[in-house]
Amino acid sequence: MSDKRRPWAQDLLWRAEALGFDLFIGVVRLLGVDAASAFGGWIGRTFGPLSGAHKVARRNLTLAFPEKDQAWCAAMLKAQWDGLGRTFAEFPLMDKILPSTGRVEVVGQERLFRIAAEQIPVVFVSGHLSNWEVMPAAIVDSGVTCEMTYRAANNPYVDERIKASRFRYGVRLFAPKGGDGARELLEAMKRGVSVALMNDQKFNGGVEAPFFGHPARTAPGPTRLAIRFGTVLQPMSVQRVKGARFRAVVHDPIVLPDSGDRTADIEAGVKLVNAFMEDRIRERPEEWFWVHRRWPNEVYAALAARGD
Repeated sequence: MSDKRRPWAQDLLWRAEALGFDLFIGVVRLLGVDAASAFGGWIGRTFGPLSGAHKVARRNLTLAFPEKDQAWCAAMLKAQWDGLGRTFAEFPLMDKILPSTGRVEVVGQERLFRIAAEQIPVVFVSGHLSNWEVMPAAIVDSGVTCEMTYRAANNPYVDERIKASRFRYGVRLFAPKGGDGARELLEAMKRGVSVALMNDQKFNGGVEAPFFGHPARTAPGPTRLAIRFGTVLQPMSVQRVKGARFRAVVHDPIVLPDSGDRTADIEAGVKLVNAFMEDRIRERPEEWFWVHRRWPNEVYAALAARGD
């Protein structure tokens, strides 16, 4: 919708939100990385448990780790709110949280250097682990030309600020139109540009594949792209080491099957991605984005019927 057609009240509200966003960025950048991260952690620990998302996170932990007791779940919830608060406070400071700043150790960085040198596009896949913005930051800081998909903010003024913030450290963002099979992704890979996608969230029209023992709909787009362009899925993960210091891990590529049955190959690829994500979450459960309703409604209904 153009500015002329946008209702003035809505436009005024959006501009006010954008002003608040600017103030937040200004305060965070004034604090500096370590202080802003610590403040964000306090905000998360203090106010996160008061939100409705806390119940979602608790149910998700019960679904994923039914064998764990309440004390363990409580500790995980506290840690994940701390990490989530830190992550949001760190977003406006990502140009200061790069491997070149000394705040990010990249394990397997030689693989990224090779991708950059050979200029063969790959499909990077990861999930909302720790500060997930560290992944694209590590990719571009290693010289790889890469575009990353994201969900555009409803407020267009805030959305422009988000893109400008990421642009400061070399990340090019675009919001796919048409969802999983976005034309932009295809065009980028045709130009020899790698793409990066988060592949751990619920996707209603996706492929059903097991995730922590429950069926979960997962976007087939990354697998489909890799198969179409004859390349690999390149998984990465991010770990918070201490405070605002991180470890980005470049894992072994996922080589997809080539059976001649494209549908079966895509389903197999999605299962491999889910298995990769589950392994990473089991290693460091406090660092995943538990506040998202990952499983279908019927899975949560079954949990409620058990009284959990």
